[in-house]
Amino acid sequence: MAGLSLQHPLAFAFGLLGNVISFMTYLAPLPTFYQIYKNKSTGGFQSVPYVVALFSAMLWIYYALLKSNECLLITINAAGCVIETIYIVVYLIYAPKKAKLFTVKIMLLINVGVFGLILLLTLLLFAGHHRVVALGWVCVGFSVSVFVAPLSIIGKVVRTRSVEFMPFSLSLSLTVSAVVWFLYGLLIKDKYVALPNVLGFTFGVVQMVLYAIYCNATPRVPAKELKVPEHVVTIGKLGAPAVELKTHEVHPVESPPTEEVTEPEAAAAEEDGKVVNKGSNAENV
Repeated sequence: MAGLSLQHPLAFAFGLLGNVISFMTYLAPLPTFYQIYKNKSTGGFQSVPYVVALFSAMLWIYYALLKSNECLLITINAAGCVIETIYIVVYLIYAPKKAKLFTVKIMLLINVGVFGLILLLTLLLFAGHHRVVALGWVCVGFSVSVFVAPLSIIGKVVRTRSVEFMPFSLSLSLTVSAVVWFLYGLLIKDKYVALPNVLGFTFGVVQMVLYAIYCNATPRVPAKELKVPEHVVTIGKLGAPAVELKTHEVHPVESPPTEEVTEPEAAAAEEDGKVVNKGSNAENV
């Protein structure tokens, strides 16, 4: 068995190490989901990386079953399917309605529709070794998307100068895991296992570099993300140019006081008005 045979002890060692590291990688988002559970809210976290990771694990199980004798790929990806499913369920419990609908839609599209289509096409259009080759390249493409998925938050990290939504532990785990699985694929001469981990290592390094740049930076929240609009008040000083002070306080403008008129006074004023009108009518006559 490739990776398990005694003729490939080094491959077995790297495959076993890859299982351990990948399992730890799957557990890396646990602090994130503990925070979601504690706050009863998903905040700014996204479900896309977990949906894509689940889809990739499903594909690799299918690939390992077709190729046969790839028990190390089956074990870790089966564990990944279980863990990613739990993450998605927790996300759906605490996500707002709009995020829930989006997550359900992409799961139906990717994990049901696309996976079912790939399964159908590979079974109908290919046979034997050609089926393994076709599925291998599909696995390469979607494995790359697993590494790319966490990068969707990079724009937010750069814009806000905050790494709150890009855990360092996850980036480090992905990088180390990519190195180990690359060596495993190289030793068993499986390019479909080795190739995507080259890009996985690259993307992992990019994430860690960004973390190092912004981990101690002062967060900067864009104006459109502020809950309270910023009001600019211009204050002029004698002998000095006007300065602008930015504040979030809103001061109500007091209306001028109105004189209260009591009922007797109103009645008297009404009688005086009638007398004046009568006098003016008499003059007209």
